[in-house]
Amino acid sequence: MHTTGGPSAGSHSGGMAGGSHPGGMGAGSHGAGGSRPSAIHGGSAPRGSNERVTHGGSAVRTRANGRVSDVHDARRGMDVHHGLNGGRRVSMERHDGSRVFSERGRPGYVQRGYGFHGHDYARRSYFYHGHEYNRFYRGYGYRGLMLNVYAPGFYFHPGFYGWAYNPWAAPIAFGWGWGGSPWYGRYGYYFQPYPVYPSAAFWLTDYIISQNLQAAYAAQADAGEAAPAPDGGSGGQPVLTPEVKQMIADEVKSQLALENAEAQQNSQGQDVDPGSSGIARLLSDGHPHVFVAGGNLDVTDASGQECVVSDGDTLQLRQPPPSDATTANLVVLSSKGNPECQISLTVQVQLTDLQEMQNHMRETIDQGLQDLQSKQGTGGLPAAPPSAQGAPDTAQYAAVAPPPEANLAADIQGADQQSAQAEKDVTTEAAAPDGGGAASAAPAAPASVELGQTTDQVQAAMGAPTKMANLGSKTIYYYNGMKVTFKDGKVSDVQ
Repeated sequence: MHTTGGPSAGSHSGGMAGGSHPGGMGAGSHGAGGSRPSAIHGGSAPRGSNERVTHGGSAVRTRANGRVSDVHDARRGMDVHHGLNGGRRVSMERHDGSRVFSERGRPGYVQRGYGFHGHDYARRSYFYHGHEYNRFYRGYGYRGLMLNVYAPGFYFHPGFYGWAYNPWAAPIAFGWGWGGSPWYGRYGYYFQPYPVYPSAAFWLTDYIISQNLQAAYAAQADAGEAAPAPDGGSGGQPVLTPEVKQMIADEVKSQLALENAEAQQNSQGQDVDPGSSGIARLLSDGHPHVFVAGGNLDVTDASGQECVVSDGDTLQLRQPPPSDATTANLVVLSSKGNPECQISLTVQVQLTDLQEMQNHMRETIDQGLQDLQSKQGTGGLPAAPPSAQGAPDTAQYAAVAPPPEANLAADIQGADQQSAQAEKDVTTEAAAPDGGGAASAAPAAPASVELGQTTDQVQAAMGAPTKMANLGSKTIYYYNGMKVTFKDGKVSDVQ
């Protein structure tokens, strides 16, 4: 039996890379989603960005403010992305075909591919705070991309899925014990748990959101950053509304039904179809779908302006993209506030990243199911019936996976350390007169801030602030040598 890995298991940002996609077997080799080709792997080039490509195929992309957003080192097989919110992630393809991924304040992993019944699979061995755990994925082709769909390491007894799917005999109250937790004190304006739970789908909804918010808070603490100051919500009500939470609960219920079907396939020795929970199905079933961000992701709106979504933010896919598109437009349903994307904004998301969002939801549901199974009959939770008490079955593809990594922590740390030199080498080569660093866009004009600009416009020009003060109707962004004051969301003073 494969077991999940504790509080942070599943709370990774496994493919949430805006500029370097750490997806799976072959993922990340597509270009930017804009109108011009790019040497940077994944992510649409934001408005005003500038990209320089060397003779050797390496590249550096800078934002409109001149700050580096992405570096691709062709010699090392490495991609580095600097997020709008100050995060930094590294993905490196090694000569043996394995991939190493690291992100400041987040779990890192080493991924190795293997075959099973003629299909591509991969084991990701994760490391976080001295703890190791594994996840499995199956690769499948879609629209010219190679995507990875989450493949559970084990399946629960079908009766357990039925107990989790159907309404309980009576709604129950459950004490989560978050009252004194720093993360909940920080994000109480954004999220409040249900007072009672009529079924596991609603319990799992609160579990998913709480796990994401805990991960966001922990990542900021690990990186030495202050979490965004709470804005108090709207009229004292949590930003994550009951309507949006209901949409998430509906998605959870759908995933429970799909995993139940997969469990029955696995128990009968049949191959599980990755399309059952992949975005290929979600983009073609004619229904809107809600996605919960499981990490930091830089996205662009229709004008090419860049913003970020992060753990626990929700987005809705209302219409499928054109049949030849490798990106999809989603509407932001909930956001934790500046410097993140505004609610109701339509943003463009790479399909590779959309699949990773879906993967993260399923991984967290499985983690929640395991927690629910262990706590059934206690704390107010009903006990599952005897027919739901069977032991989980190990997935066939997980049983034949390559062994866990022998030097996991050292490999992840090594990739992070190499990235600093890689950035230095590529940046120097791209800037050299004979380095072949041909710019693929005109150099951006000097960054400027004007009265009346919105917070998004200032960030598009200046990047994320080094620190921020939220004073109710007044917000202050601090940059090196500059203080920008906003009143009611618009620049009122610059010093």
